[in-house]
Amino acid sequence: MKVTYQYKFYPETNQKLTLNHWLRICRYWYNRQLGDRFDWWENNRTGINACPLVASISAPRPKPNYYSQKQQLPVIKKDLVKVFHSGELLDFKQVDSTILQDVSKRVDKAFERFIVGDSKGGKSGRPRFKTEADYRTMTFSTANNDWIKLVRKNWIYIRLPKLGLIKVRMHRPIPDGFTVKQISVTRKADGWFIQIMLEDSSVPQFIPNKVTPSWDNSIGLDAVLHEDVYLATSSGEKLPSLKPLRKNQAKLDRISKKRNKRKRGSKARRKLAKREAKQHQKIARSRQDFHYKTAHKLVRSGAKFYFHEDLNLKGLTKRNKVKQDDEGTYLPNGQSAKSGLNKSWLDAAFGQFFKTLEYIAEKAGSAVVPQKPAYTSMVLCYRNEIVFTDCGIRNYWDEQHSLMVDRDINAAINLKKLGLDIFPTIKRRSGNLSVVGTMDDSTAKEILHARPELVV
Repeated sequence: MKVTYQYKFYPETNQKLTLNHWLRICRYWYNRQLGDRFDWWENNRTGINACPLVASISAPRPKPNYYSQKQQLPVIKKDLVKVFHSGELLDFKQVDSTILQDVSKRVDKAFERFIVGDSKGGKSGRPRFKTEADYRTMTFSTANNDWIKLVRKNWIYIRLPKLGLIKVRMHRPIPDGFTVKQISVTRKADGWFIQIMLEDSSVPQFIPNKVTPSWDNSIGLDAVLHEDVYLATSSGEKLPSLKPLRKNQAKLDRISKKRNKRKRGSKARRKLAKREAKQHQKIARSRQDFHYKTAHKLVRSGAKFYFHEDLNLKGLTKRNKVKQDDEGTYLPNGQSAKSGLNKSWLDAAFGQFFKTLEYIAEKAGSAVVPQKPAYTSMVLCYRNEIVFTDCGIRNYWDEQHSLMVDRDINAAINLKKLGLDIFPTIKRRSGNLSVVGTMDDSTAKEILHARPELVV
């Protein structure tokens, strides 16, 4: 079993200068390797439906890979490297060799995911060249227990290569039996942090649950994003939202306006930029804390399966299509209102939350299963009837059962039915939706009997 603990450490002034210089060298090495791969990509790539008009008669250059680029390091270390655009001289001999080799590995993974994809078939976009704000982490891949020299109360002292002893604040102890496998250091807005990867082969990995999903051991989760509600569960509970960005937007705007008024490169502008970065960090940490607390609250319910919406967050936050008349004049397309909705989706960060829930549920022996949410918010959960045809319909009064049905809880129950494979089939004919098949009376009675919380 592998776990990673993060601690804050306090380097001395000379150690801070060394770490910042190492980050500068690693960033240059990353961008240089990435540029070399892009150069190979452009010179050796040919479309399958066309032939180039101009072609080189020389043999194609071999594809750069992790090993070929890593072999350049001994040659580069022989002399100082001059940065072309700034004239800066960089000495690669000052940086630990394992850090530079890990940079080559990062480039290889980023580029291969761009052109090939990962094991699940997912591809990422074109890798970007790193700026000073983007490249903040260095990894010592050969770390072991011998690097920890002293443990004293709430402090540990770790010796890093070419840096010496550093003082680490141990806010939680390292578990017994675990050994150090890797160490990474990261520069953040409020200081330096160290991530220690620990491993204990005697502790097994989380064993997936082999229980068959049923009505009693599963929960449906509907992403609401309406007013102050974050999630609705099939058990009738509505979890409140935090909205960390919305709550801190005014303070963030004040800092940003002050920073923009200062002269570029001035001390006052750098000071305000640091304040702005700390404010963003505060927002991100409060959001992450909210996600963990919400996920733990759901897992404590004892359910073995969690069925949630498989949201297309990229499509939900996409800008509206531009509208033009015959003369080419731009027409209103509703993007002004859509921008606020996009910000709310990004502030909620449902993708990050469901990943957090999956991680915590796995430790508890549960499973998180995404479901395609098509028509789950429209069909009445205890009767195969399309009722919620408009997003503005938040409640529905059922005369037959004298029930006031909540739209969000109804959708969560439908997601649970979808996970249990008892959701009806929906067909669209000539623009009209129709439900195929009828619901079993026993299922309808079970929903009504077990879900009195449908009543608002």
